[in-house]
Amino acid sequence: MRILSLLPSATEIVYALGCGDSLVGVSHECDYPDDAKTKPVVSASNLSPSLGSGEIHSTIREHHHSNRSLYRIDEQLLKRIDPDVILTQELCTICAIPVAQVRDAAKILAGPRCVVSLEPNNLDQILDNISAVAEVTGRQAAAQELVRGLAGRVARIGSATSRLAERPKVFCMEWMNPVMAGGHWIPEMVRIAGGTDGLGREGQPSTMIDWSQVVVFAPQIMVVMPCGYKIARTIEEIEHLRSFPGWYDIPAVRDGRVYVVDSTAYFSRSGPRIVNGLEILAQIIQPTMFSGLLPANSAAKLEWDKTRPIESQPMSERFVPLL
Repeated sequence: MRILSLLPSATEIVYALGCGDSLVGVSHECDYPDDAKTKPVVSASNLSPSLGSGEIHSTIREHHHSNRSLYRIDEQLLKRIDPDVILTQELCTICAIPVAQVRDAAKILAGPRCVVSLEPNNLDQILDNISAVAEVTGRQAAAQELVRGLAGRVARIGSATSRLAERPKVFCMEWMNPVMAGGHWIPEMVRIAGGTDGLGREGQPSTMIDWSQVVVFAPQIMVVMPCGYKIARTIEEIEHLRSFPGWYDIPAVRDGRVYVVDSTAYFSRSGPRIVNGLEILAQIIQPTMFSGLLPANSAAKLEWDKTRPIESQPMSERFVPLL
């Protein structure tokens, strides 16, 4: 079997099921595990990697209004690798190549191809996606074991937090410019991890919100997780948040409970590592209940110099790795 994955989370699932050797092509964003970076790259993005979050948003709007795709598929390479199974998505036309574009490109291949679209909205559906990939790759037994292990980890967190009398207010910022509240599985993860997300909606897309809503909500914990951003890139852009009205009045900011996480690895991709993301949130939200759950370089915490006014301190210099 020859598998083409045009979705990073699907690529992770393929490897987790033990069929990475059958992977004949990937998208330009598929970078985990390391072996995925050795595969032929079938897609490219029209977004420049040098753009900031505000510029990315503007470019996306321009493409949307002109009805142009953000992505390109190398059709000659597609013909050359000649996949039997193509894994893609229909959840978000911004995050990855949409299934309609993939189906159009696949028409150049001789004969029918199995195109599988993954579109989870919550944790259960992410686990279902693993089983769906296993169904078309013949790895059902491996999927059962993998899903059982992941579901058990989710259940352990949920069981521990289910009896909490108090839950801190948590805001997960999925985009910085404009401000967006995390959606789909993120609010669910906050709830299971022992927090209250009053701005995101479980099972619904991420939402653009007015900054005043954040100020009114007054989160005690803020987790900055721009979709597709690594920690270093988020910290490079985080200074502009200081200009938001009421920024220093927010309890999370004032108390140094602002966190930056590796969104690409643990939050924006709906693959097996999403459970690591849940464990990261659990340790951030309920540090007295959970410890030792953080993968290396997965999160950083804002730590103010308490001898100086916080308004005078560049935030980009105050984030330290959370161990």
